[in-house]
Amino acid sequence: MSQFSFPRQTAFYRGKVRDVYTIADTWLVMVASNRISAFDVILPRPIPFKGQVLNQIAASMLQATTDICPNWLLEVPAPQVSIGRKCIPFKIEMVVRGNLVGHAWRTYKSGARTLCGASLPDGMQENDFFPAPLLTPSTKADAGHDEDITPGEIMARGICSAAEWEQLSTYALLLFERGRELALQRGLILADTKYEFGLLDGVITLMDEVHTPDSSRYFYTEGFDERQARGERQLQLSKEFVREWLIAHHFMGKEGQTVPEMTDDWVETISRRYIELYEKITGEAFVPQTLPDEQLYEAVTAALNRLP
Repeated sequence: MSQFSFPRQTAFYRGKVRDVYTIADTWLVMVASNRISAFDVILPRPIPFKGQVLNQIAASMLQATTDICPNWLLEVPAPQVSIGRKCIPFKIEMVVRGNLVGHAWRTYKSGARTLCGASLPDGMQENDFFPAPLLTPSTKADAGHDEDITPGEIMARGICSAAEWEQLSTYALLLFERGRELALQRGLILADTKYEFGLLDGVITLMDEVHTPDSSRYFYTEGFDERQARGERQLQLSKEFVREWLIAHHFMGKEGQTVPEMTDDWVETISRRYIELYEKITGEAFVPQTLPDEQLYEAVTAALNRLP
């Protein structure tokens, strides 16, 4: 992906999957790339249309949750671009888990019965529903791996105050409840997800993407109970299948490990899975759009010119 230079640009940051441009120290232009990461490692091949899928799902979900809390988004001037207000981020990810899956399951299977200070009940199987959604925050690392952290450690480190933690927790659980409701309308179960927040003029504000396959895990509701009863694997729509493929090929982002080869067929499979989730969660047909750099620049610049 090209690196641009927009009017009034004051900073640029290339993240794992997004390029972020700061405009006049006040706004952000987020360009969702087709890069894909797992275990905090950027994989060697881009996934066609992944950026568009993530950006458009996130925009849809942000618009569907404005009654719960304020968010950063102002405009979507191009399929893979969002423009919004710059916030001062809290250096934590608010991970909410409705089902015992992924990292929580790996922790549970190891014998642990607490995760980030939250209790994990005995007698659960992989993918079972928790009695109530669990909040299991993690640090937001600028580089390297995010780490589990308890609410007490968050406040002890000064990441946020007790009052801010209370508000962040309330928002995260309400957003998860809304995400579950929206998913159920489409025949899906929102199993887990993460939210990121920041301060905008002193107000806690939802940032980044929401309920996308990069930040969330979905199961199909049809046949879920039957598969659980038989101990079978659940049908997922998430990035977890990429992580599982990497684990099967002996890669978990650890030192000395090599990313396995991504064939053309595998890259196409990942792309189809992302598009499938877009269509399933939005109920709309996916329309692939690839803007040439010049058109993307013009669309973003026109949107920036509309800002104060």
